[in-house]
Amino acid sequence: MLGCTRSSLHVVASEKGVVVGRLIFADDGDVIDCTRMGVGGKAIPPNIDRVSGIESDALFILLVEKDAAFMRLAEDRFYNRFPCIILTAKGQPDVATRLFLRRLKVELKLPVLALVDSDPYGLKILSVYMCGSKNMSYDSANLTTPDIKWLGVRPSDLDKYRVPEQCRLPMTDHDIKVGKEMLEEDFVKQNEGWVKELETMLRTKQKAEIQALSSFGFQYLTEVYLPLKLQQEDWI
Repeated sequence: MLGCTRSSLHVVASEKGVVVGRLIFADDGDVIDCTRMGVGGKAIPPNIDRVSGIESDALFILLVEKDAAFMRLAEDRFYNRFPCIILTAKGQPDVATRLFLRRLKVELKLPVLALVDSDPYGLKILSVYMCGSKNMSYDSANLTTPDIKWLGVRPSDLDKYRVPEQCRLPMTDHDIKVGKEMLEEDFVKQNEGWVKELETMLRTKQKAEIQALSSFGFQYLTEVYLPLKLQQEDWI
């Protein structure tokens, strides 16, 4: 309503997002090594201005929609086999996580790959990271990371990786409505891969959560699915 950025008003976001992996930074002078944070990760500081001394030997940033998938990746120390920084906002992205992601992207110049549910809600979450939210459009320059790549879970993956039918869910009328609306978004129209995936989702009327991959075993995500995706550079 005021049209001011949060930082100019000294508004601080609450802690929601977490990060783990190949990242060291100072939080208000305290040095944090994110490889030592355990399964729960390090809470992303609510005041991004107190973060300094960002260092990393990661090859990419893995943005994860859900806490359960984040914890699986952290527990398996996925970042040691594939050097990366893993972060999540545990669902709908909060301001602190969006600011932190952009800061990492800008300072470390690393690609950002996204792991979200194969449903319209997962894509809406991803779109907030990429394009911002309408109610905070005035601060979009500081909050958005436009060039995130969609790694998975994509609609085409459901057949490619033979996800069992019982692990797929039928799309609701609302899902279909949101999916069709997303096809009209400019950032989707500019990416042929996104258009094809959304069309596949709407044609099959099927959706699936990241957890559907655990039907093959708890470590399928970290031992099979993501390694194959990364080796094949299968992102759009």
